[in-house]
Amino acid sequence: MSQRQGADLSYEDGARAVELARESVESYVRNGQREHPGSMRETFYERSGAFVRLESTRGRGSLRGCAGGYRSGEQLGHVIVDAAIEAASEDSCGSEVTPSELSNLTVSVCTVRNVLLTDDPVADIELGTHGVAIDGGGKTGWLYPTVPVENGWSEHEYLDRTCRKAGLAPNAWQDDDVVVTLFEGQVFRERSSDGSIEQL
Repeated sequence: MSQRQGADLSYEDGARAVELARESVESYVRNGQREHPGSMRETFYERSGAFVRLESTRGRGSLRGCAGGYRSGEQLGHVIVDAAIEAASEDSCGSEVTPSELSNLTVSVCTVRNVLLTDDPVADIELGTHGVAIDGGGKTGWLYPTVPVENGWSEHEYLDRTCRKAGLAPNAWQDDDVVVTLFEGQVFRERSSDGSIEQL
């Protein structure tokens, strides 16, 4: 089992991370341009992984895009920008986010710290603390640490659903040639009601 530290964000850092992701999505969707992080808060120079999720607030709501990675040699600010753009692109959920959707999206960011490679994920997972990434057969899938708590999943169901997201059989996480990585993540998101930012 290996472990390494990552960025540790204050609430102000987390709020800025979500704002940066939102600005990046809007700049890409409206103008086809890559937002530049500009002068960043100190934490954003840390080399760390991050994920961005876009969710629709229309109707019952749905996932509109997700992208990112738990490993990165890039500075956190740039990782957030790139993940936000990828989440808004057609490569994420099959169709590109359109300008008319922007006012009906909530943006969330999960910054990564303490990555653990595990041989016993059921024993090692702490629900609500750990995100999961599954790698096997050239396929990769991941889920935020908040997802199992939001959905009332057990450790087994959490692992099964991450496998499904990777396009693998639900119990593939038990296979010897499938790598299971756990990561702690700090999650910040926009509230759908007023756009203010909360830490989960």
